[in-house]
Amino acid sequence: MNNRDFTKFVMYGAREASESGFTHIHEQIEALEDALNKANPGLVFDLARTLLESVCKAILSERGIPYEEKWELPKLFKTSLDALQLVPSHVIREEKANESIRKLNGSLQTVVQSIVELRNTYGFASHGKGPDFQGLDKVHAVIVARTVDTIVHFLFTVHRFPFSEPEKPLEYEDNSVFNEYVDEENGEYVRINVLGDILEYRPSEVLFYLDPRAYESYLQAFIELNKE
Repeated sequence: MNNRDFTKFVMYGAREASESGFTHIHEQIEALEDALNKANPGLVFDLARTLLESVCKAILSERGIPYEEKWELPKLFKTSLDALQLVPSHVIREEKANESIRKLNGSLQTVVQSIVELRNTYGFASHGKGPDFQGLDKVHAVIVARTVDTIVHFLFTVHRFPFSEPEKPLEYEDNSVFNEYVDEENGEYVRINVLGDILEYRPSEVLFYLDPRAYESYLQAFIELNKE
């Protein structure tokens, strides 16, 4: 085996997207895999662009975002990125994370632009070639195919499976009805005499801060009992 031989290439990420809902890209995936396994880099570049275009159009269509058929891939891709929530909202609120996300978006767009340029210059179906034309090697097609596979899986995943938001921490002030119930059942205040000073605490406050797990458990039970 020489250094240009590869094991059979499979687009695992793109296939997962296809099997999970984007069924229309299945034939494109198979064609790209076949082109790579038959060492046709130019056709790989053509199909890589086509596959990304199909995924972007599917995302925009499902989200009700209009696009024009004449749009080139970079514009389709940017519009798709703008439509997606790429990270959880609580991370977006962090300034440092925001800057990193901006760089990530820019890097992905640069990668896609590079794929387009490779296709335009070395694609199988691009402009006619002169007799001295030298195409790229299979190793270049591999990196393009693997990159597109990763991007397709990423786009599909954040499109179809949005990030779950972290549960809001339990706040005492958010449960006034339950708090009033606990206070009425146990007297208005718990009083503590310290060096002649009388400290007063509501029973619900004592329960919340002393044993928050018990507070939460009884709160859920209270909510269940008072459902209509």
